[in-house]
Amino acid sequence: MLITVGASFEAIDPVRGITNISSGKMGAALAKACRAAGASVSVVTGQMQVGLPAGLAKITQATSAENMYQAVMQDIENQDIFISAAAVADYKVKNKSKQKIKKNNGLPIIELEENPDILASVANLSNPPFCVGFAAESDHVVEYARKKMKKKNLPMIVANAVADAMGKDSTSIMMIDAEKETALENVDKHTAAKAIIERIAALL
Repeated sequence: MLITVGASFEAIDPVRGITNISSGKMGAALAKACRAAGASVSVVTGQMQVGLPAGLAKITQATSAENMYQAVMQDIENQDIFISAAAVADYKVKNKSKQKIKKNNGLPIIELEENPDILASVANLSNPPFCVGFAAESDHVVEYARKKMKKKNLPMIVANAVADAMGKDSTSIMMIDAEKETALENVDKHTAAKAIIERIAALL
């Protein structure tokens, strides 16, 4: 199994950047649950506020979304299952500065361009692994998750509300696949991770 975890960081200059409030707790819990289920687990990790479990087959550090994309694509052919649990920035800074931007130079203008879509790229390979995505939304959570699953050609997606999950020890999730939708309300992330792995096993 290959899992992406943590938050990506898109540099604006050598000291500043665009990131998000993901702690990596859900990704770490998934890696632990996968390992406990007997899988050989590789992880591509962005910024984390927690440690990863012991016994992982491979850990690759990847700061930006582009770094994460390259690390995933280099290793994906060897994987049976891919879980995209990282909070990856949709955009990167097109006009990144090589020097620290100084305040006395006036208000900076930051231009953005799209990052590669890691999950969609993996799901649309000619022989893809079983792909599981996450949809962290602020509104219309389940509706947007269903659309994301269909658009990216995924067999399974896990939906959650940003306010209920990101940076916290607990979460509420909806596991969605072609057969059914299963809700878990206000559970710790290790319990949620175990349920996700059990559902993947059932679908496989």
